[in-house]
Amino acid sequence: MKKITFLGIETSCDETAAAVIQSLNGKPKILSNVVLSQIKQHARYGGVVPELAARTHIENIDKIISKALQKSKLDLKDIDGVAATTGPGLVVCLNVGSSIGKSLAGFLKKPFIAVNHLEGHALSPALIHQKISYPYLLLLISGGHSQFLMVKSFDQYVQLGTTIDDAVGEAFDKTAKLLDLGYPGGAKLEKFAVGGDEEAFILPFPLFRKAGSNLSFAGLKTAVMRIAENLKLKKHKKDLAASFQKIVEKILEEKTKVAMEQFRAEMGFNENFPFIIAGGVAANKKIRARLKQLAEGKKFTPIFPPLELCGDNAAMIAWVGIQKFKRKKFDSLNTKIRSRWALDASAPFLKGPGLKL
Repeated sequence: MKKITFLGIETSCDETAAAVIQSLNGKPKILSNVVLSQIKQHARYGGVVPELAARTHIENIDKIISKALQKSKLDLKDIDGVAATTGPGLVVCLNVGSSIGKSLAGFLKKPFIAVNHLEGHALSPALIHQKISYPYLLLLISGGHSQFLMVKSFDQYVQLGTTIDDAVGEAFDKTAKLLDLGYPGGAKLEKFAVGGDEEAFILPFPLFRKAGSNLSFAGLKTAVMRIAENLKLKKHKKDLAASFQKIVEKILEEKTKVAMEQFRAEMGFNENFPFIIAGGVAANKKIRARLKQLAEGKKFTPIFPPLELCGDNAAMIAWVGIQKFKRKKFDSLNTKIRSRWALDASAPFLKGPGLKL
């Protein structure tokens, strides 16, 4: 009976998180998963302030790790290794979790694993759905990332499409701010849009039927901004929120169709492949429903992480650490953090002026 126990640490943005995950004969068990949100600290600014986020991480990370260990009913001596997010993310925030992870690993004389935050999201459904098999299609949608990936096996990722500007979660947050809904905006906009008229406003579909499965949301956000400036009544704002939500759903649906065609062209047409939707925006109920229906119609098996694993968390970081530990992929305590870190190292960087698709 092979048992592996890992401590995971996540501080890439504004969540201070620690978790203890155990693998018993390859099957995951979440012993603890503690997340401290910083919503109240950043709400007054309408978005994440990096320096404030880092300071809050510093003030709380020791307590969060202690709480995770306490909930797991284990001690540090029971840990086989430490995994910490080292990118991508906000540099000042990544430094906090990465530094304490390295310190603990060095003190315990246990392996340190540097984890790509995106890989955490990519593998997070396996913490609950244990029978996920490779290859699978991944749609990663969060506040900082929107991309389609072909996951051929562990550590083998092929990017099919990505956003050329804003991530979808960023578009939700900025639109919510324009409508005075507060921060974080994604969940608030989804709730506010209920009962609104989805057809009230005509909004653009950026890159809708071109550029493969690449995405764009900046033009949509700009259109919302221009309309929102002249809206006074709550009903009209509700209608605009509903119209925005509907356009996002349609964009994701259309681009997912393209990504599925790209995936099938590479992997074949005979199997019912898994389609995993991960990241914070995967918690949106309407987006979930639309993508679930699409996947089933295209003979993919839709798989979503549970809501508590959609947002940033350390359980997914510890799970990646265990997978790398099994393969003896250890990292040096001198490993540097990365503000950018693509899962597919060969994929082009599709942002900036002069971009051609």
